[in-house]
Amino acid sequence: MAWLRVLTALALGAICSGAIIESIADLTKLKLKFDYIVVGGGTSGAVIGNRLTENKDVSVLIVEAGGSNANVLDIIVPAFCTMATPQTPQDWNYTTIPQPGLNGRAIAYPRGFVLGGSSSVNYLIYTRGARDDFDRFARVTGDEGWSWDSLIPYILKNERFGLPADHHNTTNQFDPKVHGFNGINSVSLAGFPSDIDSRVFEATDELSEFPFNLDMNSGNTIGIGWMQATIKDGSRSSSATSYLAPEFVNRPNLHVLLNARVTRVLPTGPTSFDTVEFVQSLDGKLKMIRPRYTLTAGSEVILSAGSIGTPAILLHSGIGNSTTLSALGIEPLHNLPSVGQNLSDHVFLGASWLVNSTNTTDEAARNATLAAEELAKWNTTRMGPLVDNPGSQLGWLRIPNNSSIFEQFSDPSAGPTAGHFELLLANGIVGPPPPTGNFMSISSALVSPTSRGYVELNSTDPLAAPLINPNFLASDFDMFVLREALRASARFAAAPVFSNYIIAPFSFNATDTDPELDEFIRANAGTVFHPVGTAAMSAKGANFGVVDPDLTVKGLQKLRIVDLSVLPFIPASHTQASAYIIAERAADLIKAAQ
Repeated sequence: MAWLRVLTALALGAICSGAIIESIADLTKLKLKFDYIVVGGGTSGAVIGNRLTENKDVSVLIVEAGGSNANVLDIIVPAFCTMATPQTPQDWNYTTIPQPGLNGRAIAYPRGFVLGGSSSVNYLIYTRGARDDFDRFARVTGDEGWSWDSLIPYILKNERFGLPADHHNTTNQFDPKVHGFNGINSVSLAGFPSDIDSRVFEATDELSEFPFNLDMNSGNTIGIGWMQATIKDGSRSSSATSYLAPEFVNRPNLHVLLNARVTRVLPTGPTSFDTVEFVQSLDGKLKMIRPRYTLTAGSEVILSAGSIGTPAILLHSGIGNSTTLSALGIEPLHNLPSVGQNLSDHVFLGASWLVNSTNTTDEAARNATLAAEELAKWNTTRMGPLVDNPGSQLGWLRIPNNSSIFEQFSDPSAGPTAGHFELLLANGIVGPPPPTGNFMSISSALVSPTSRGYVELNSTDPLAAPLINPNFLASDFDMFVLREALRASARFAAAPVFSNYIIAPFSFNATDTDPELDEFIRANAGTVFHPVGTAAMSAKGANFGVVDPDLTVKGLQKLRIVDLSVLPFIPASHTQASAYIIAERAADLIKAAQ
């Protein structure tokens, strides 16, 4: 199969072309000046570069630490998203510090080290979040522009909803009234049927606890519905393939520099941080002896390096907690104690059931011949099981309002349209299958966590990885919700429609006690890779937070942050859509300030 993967990659050709520069030396030869320098060519950074250069008189440079997304098969084929990270050349290959809530385990913490950022390596799920999520952002920032209703034009501006790969009839699988069909980033429904599809929705009819939700991107997420994903014609649609597609990246006023890692932002005045310092980044192998280059933006520097990269750059620049920075040996230039704090993420927990079927994804995972046949079909027709990510259905659910847990904790969710936990259904096991058996998975995710962590430094070397502590499951509330999520998944699996399909539980038993479930959770939980909050928005004039509602860094000039680090709370959703929405509005905020 290896030869087929190589030939497929070669046949794909370059996905991005135009003003993409792969070495700093080539950029310096051009002797260009830029109005805006965007640090990070990921989900948000690509949007900013695209939208600002709609004005031909505005010049933008996007500086991306990673390399090209072109010809990387595990990025392009939707079903191969599970192989895009961790520990690949397209991953920053971060690791958390040991997590007490996970039995002391340190876990891989993938982030996209490639053009398109995490939109190039994620699991492609497109969920905007709940109306209540965004309305809460508006309340805490005092800016109505961050409310759901205000953001709908930006949601539609981003989205190009299209036909699934197999062009099947999608009636009653989504609500066209809430979608955009003329945007830039492609979204579609699953393009290959699975054995569990009809059973899942029959179960929603049989069990009132699990209502059917026609379209969870309507603003009300509660219930089980069809998954929507950033896929176009059977291939991944990332910010690199959409916002930096040839018709955009070929603009003479837009340049993208790859393999260039920004180490710091530098001041040209007491409060003006408009210069970036960077080094050549090749295969992630960096040494302090590498030459350092600087470029100054005519108007602004925009940090879009993500919830790990953005706070790390700020801290190395002397922007953060002055006391902590001084103790580490970094000269403090601007005291902002909130930088790197408030890290929030979703906890993921896989669970599977043995089923009476041989038509699951487990077969191809064990059978190289079948896997090669599926890849050949995808390569020649863009059809077959590889056109989808691993799941076709998902849903969000809430803990009942009369639950005893709310006698101890106030509800951390944004409101009734947002879930406390998520269920993700897949026609196969999560992870590599055992030698025999076929499976259905109903995985759980904690989506309204109360635990908070941090991103901090333990070195003055800006090329060293920061300390990442999501502080998973530090709260009794979080453990309670995951236990309830597991029990909810067991109740769903017990629906009458599964009586002749499910043979036995594989991961845990519905009769397990709280201590037994806790043991299973702490030994097996991981993350959905949705870090947010480390450079959070707060109201203008607030003595906490990192950016004002217009995303400018508090107390500074010419420095703005546009990525998921600005969210003060984690939305009850998969977060790539939020990154697009933030960036679309941010582009207009930047234009208004010109």
